[in-house]
Amino acid sequence: MTVHNVAMHMSDGIVDAPTSLIFGVIAVAAVGLSAVKARNELDERTVPLAGLVAAFIFAVQMINFPILPGVSGHLLGGALAAILVGPNTGALCIAIVLVVQSLLFADGGVTALGTNIVNMAVIGVAAGYATAVGLFTLARRRAEVPTAGLGVVAFIAALVGTVCAAMGFVLEYAIGGAATTSLGAVAGYMFGTHVLIGVGEGLITAVTVVAVARARPDLVYLLRRTRAEVPA
Repeated sequence: MTVHNVAMHMSDGIVDAPTSLIFGVIAVAAVGLSAVKARNELDERTVPLAGLVAAFIFAVQMINFPILPGVSGHLLGGALAAILVGPNTGALCIAIVLVVQSLLFADGGVTALGTNIVNMAVIGVAAGYATAVGLFTLARRRAEVPTAGLGVVAFIAALVGTVCAAMGFVLEYAIGGAATTSLGAVAGYMFGTHVLIGVGEGLITAVTVVAVARARPDLVYLLRRTRAEVPA
């Protein structure tokens, strides 16, 4: 399994056609459900932020940082988008970025678009957001969480979301992998490299979330949601 770039953007032919079709259907259903539920997360203040988040993730994903010889990583953006604009809107942002990258920039195969959306826009967003909500809610039950604490939450959420998204790839490969590399080798490689990639993801996410929270905390979805549900 030769990887010259981040492995999360699957290319055509890594999994067989039936598996690609199955996850393509799952991706369409998940994006459709997110589009319906995103109405509860957006208002006239947050709609522009959602556009900015999608544009920021698209731009930053073009920048790769070295992880190991022959392996580089870039921002996936799932936890970042979910924390700033909500899980459903975040999933839509990531899905839009992936579609544009696949169709216009050939970054990720067209037949693998469904699997990429499931991994990064569904699994990555859901895992990152669930981690962020759990950690932040737990911290707020003890005391008010400072902005720096929000950065720590964002870092861990991004790391968890990145690793979970990579494990989604392993699941798809286990179901219908078309390459000759063993499942154990793929799983070990994906987990190891994406833990390292998750560290870079976490740093970028933490810095971005803290910057937005200091400037406009009222726009950060995680703060609005948890403060409404959990008294200080």
